Amino acid sequence: MPNKIAITFPGQGSQSVGMLAELAAAFPVVRQTFDAGSDALALDLWSLSQRGPAEALNATENTQPALLCAGIAVMRVLDQHLAEPPIVMAGHSLGEYTALVAAGVLDLADAVRLVAQRGRFMQEAVPVGSGAMAAILGLDDAAVSAVCEQAAQGQVVSPVNFNAPGQVVVAGDADAIARVADLAKAAGAKRALLLDVSVPSHCALMKPAAERLRGAIQDVAFAAPTVPVLHNVSVAEAHDADSIRHALVEQLYSPVRWVETVEAIRVRGAEVVLEAGPGKVLTGLIKRIDKTLPALPVFDPASLEKAMESINA
Repeated sequence: MPNKIAITFPGQGSQSVGMLAELAAAFPVVRQTFDAGSDALALDLWSLSQRGPAEALNATENTQPALLCAGIAVMRVLDQHLAEPPIVMAGHSLGEYTALVAAGVLDLADAVRLVAQRGRFMQEAVPVGSGAMAAILGLDDAAVSAVCEQAAQGQVVSPVNFNAPGQVVVAGDADAIARVADLAKAAGAKRALLLDVSVPSHCALMKPAAERLRGAIQDVAFAAPTVPVLHNVSVAEAHDADSIRHALVEQLYSPVRWVETVEAIRVRGAEVVLEAGPGKVLTGLIKRIDKTLPALPVFDPASLEKAMESINA
């Protein structure tokens, strides 16, 4: 009997020029998914993802719809191979939208347009260069929170991604992030890495973007999920349209509780977790959170074959 599976979807940072090229060559549904997203946005997302330039693909309002299409493309390939539907889904930040499309809550075209708006709202909320994010490695959650309080000095800075034990991302004003990096090292952090991002996601600086998203999201149709989706904000399901909308708006300025999400996936009985989308970021985090929970990425024919072998073992 196949193992019970959970599906996770990555967020920004997993994109790369040339992503899913091998999978697209083997499965026409990949290109078809990108074409549908491109039509909705009047932007050639497949060309952007295959030929770049990287600067254009990495622009937040382009990255988000491109990654959403990538995740759904992989999910549609998985749908052709899975004997049983997943028992639960979750996505990291932008990946939460991908999960909602995969679970039938959002139409792909609506979601592509919505996340493009989300990216634009995020970029316009904070001028480029005035916000920043950094990964703090080797400190526990409480120590990172304490360092942020010490570094704030009237500015915004807070933990925003609880990615794995000893790996917390902070976001806020650029000057405050620089202070956090210095204080974290002094407190014993192994590393404090500034991230190459154009917006400080999931912190209070995103509240103006969240208010704009609140307006835009009201016009989008939401259906009941066919598969449970765990939300970043609550690590729980939201069953009705208004609750899901609220979770997505709040997500923009609230932390991504990924460690708790993976723990909840385990509690629900998942025996294998698949990462649907380009890269292996979530797979690596899951292995650090729970070494006993098998996690595999799916992004090309070889990784798909390996995943299917694991599920059916």
